[in-house]
Amino acid sequence: MSSNKVYVVGVGMTKFEKPGARDWDYPDMAREAGTKALEDAGLDYREIQQAYVGYVYGESTAGQRAVYELGMTGLPVVNVNNNCSTGSTALYLATQAIRGGLAECTLALGFEKMQPGSLGSTYDDREQPMMKHLLALAELQEFAMPPAPYMFGAAGKEHQERYGTTNEQFAKVGVKNHRHSVNNPYAQFQDVYTLEEVLASRQVYGPLTKLQCSPTSDGSGAVILASEAFVDQHGLGDQAVEIVGQSMVTDMQSTFDDKSAQSLVGKEMTRKAARDVYEQAGIGPDDIDVIELHDCFSANELLTYEALGLCGEGEAGKLIDNDDTTYGGRWVVNPSGGLISKGHPLGATGLAQCSELTWQLRGTADARQVESAAGSNGVALQHNIGLGGAVVVTAYKKP
Repeated sequence: MSSNKVYVVGVGMTKFEKPGARDWDYPDMAREAGTKALEDAGLDYREIQQAYVGYVYGESTAGQRAVYELGMTGLPVVNVNNNCSTGSTALYLATQAIRGGLAECTLALGFEKMQPGSLGSTYDDREQPMMKHLLALAELQEFAMPPAPYMFGAAGKEHQERYGTTNEQFAKVGVKNHRHSVNNPYAQFQDVYTLEEVLASRQVYGPLTKLQCSPTSDGSGAVILASEAFVDQHGLGDQAVEIVGQSMVTDMQSTFDDKSAQSLVGKEMTRKAARDVYEQAGIGPDDIDVIELHDCFSANELLTYEALGLCGEGEAGKLIDNDDTTYGGRWVVNPSGGLISKGHPLGATGLAQCSELTWQLRGTADARQVESAAGSNGVALQHNIGLGGAVVVTAYKKP
């Protein structure tokens, strides 16, 4: 990594909504999130030098149409699509531009306008990007539809077979994240469920029930990044949060050679990205106060505990049983409610995670506040993954 420092200076997001619940289109979402981020930073759009705009479902150059709601200054706009890690990929690119000395102030914006129900393919006349993964998984566990819950549910079943993880331990992730979302005005759901209710909801695949699965969602998130010189020139030091480590990893040959459902859904990608970030930032899991991770399904949250090094292999169930990942525990994981309860508009998810962690480190997360994160040594970690595949892990500190 270059020595140039990168800071988050403005964040904003919309409330995440059930598709069709609100009369809006993606330009409206982008305008709302982008305007909030600009106001948070106290900046004019003309000061943004590059924009990276993420979405999964949409026509070419929808990124331009989205940010034209904020202004039309001729700045470079790059459209980004990386499945469920699209938002954090936009963040990664916007960070690289500053770290590499190519820009002083950049915007990462993401949005999604989704169809109700399970995710489907758009183009059926060509190879599906996930086909290689699905064929490999079908050799390990009987194929089922829809693909996403099948893949993560299969990884959960494998974890149960190897380590004795229980249905109740997976369900406790859903209980926790729904409980956390009660205090998040941006969350799609704000309902509390008992363990019995989560377990009794409709079975989807393997240990997964409906209340352990993220919904389809509409919404947008935006993050403004700046260099150290820009922060100093604009007097943004009091609100700036530094990105102290960041890594993006795609599938390795081990994804397929491991003959493991867990590897096929990205566990080893996450493990490598986390190690990269810990080395860059000079931190370890015990230094972290708050984490936003990609709980598209409860199984993935437990797998990610292990991949991030929060516990040893096969020990994730103990963390959730011991309340180690909620308020009063060793870390607070997904104080926002996570994807399961906050919602998952694919292009916006990674930027909503960044927004939540920025508020946590600033001490402005209201009833969701993790007290230790607001201290002078607060450290936050973000994990966002998309199958097919890419993972982005980012570490944040107060400067």
